Amino acid sequence: MAVSAAPTLELERSLLEALPAGARIAGMDEVGRGALAGPVAVGVAVVSASTPGAPSAVRDSKLLRPAVRQELVPQIRSWAVGSAVGMASPSEIDALGIVGALRLAGRRALEDLDPTAQPDLVLLDGSHDWLSPPSDLLALAADSDAAPAWDGPVRTQVKGDMTCASIAGASVLAKVERDALMQALDAEHPAYGWARNKGYGAAAHRAALLERGVTEHHRRSWKLGLPS
Repeated sequence: MAVSAAPTLELERSLLEALPAGARIAGMDEVGRGALAGPVAVGVAVVSASTPGAPSAVRDSKLLRPAVRQELVPQIRSWAVGSAVGMASPSEIDALGIVGALRLAGRRALEDLDPTAQPDLVLLDGSHDWLSPPSDLLALAADSDAAPAWDGPVRTQVKGDMTCASIAGASVLAKVERDALMQALDAEHPAYGWARNKGYGAAAHRAALLERGVTEHHRRSWKLGLPS
């Protein structure tokens, strides 16, 4: 497998030039969106104009071996101006839908940042802004108030986890924290293989669902492949 190019702070620095002196940008990425069980996690890594280049091994978390991701966590936390991970539970995913749950997890991550590291702009991986408050009235009425809303600017960046160091760092933090949680939940429910599949729809996980049914950690509103 070819080694991917390291993400940089090129976009972050370009965006910071248009912001007031001392501004900060938060790279944000999610993990666990497509899983059948477990929470969705959102990581955030904050950078400023004085932040140096990221640790050399930083890449999109999906491209890294687990041991490398684990080693990177303290390096990323030391490198970033601030960092945090927020989560939304399976029951919150069922109640809010995946977009609403992502919004809640992102808000929780921002809320967990030190006040001195609060960003002026959020840089989201992908093409869809799931962090800003919803614009339609029905979605707004259902929006969770379990964490303060983010009403600042949001910039989306397709493949940002591959090119933007702040987003890549955030993805590593979210992946490591969520994987550790799924490892712990595997000890409670070993039949589902969560230590290996992390709650995604692997064959062994789906077979265990058919044999044993759902747990409190499954997303019950999702199509889990169970008989109706």
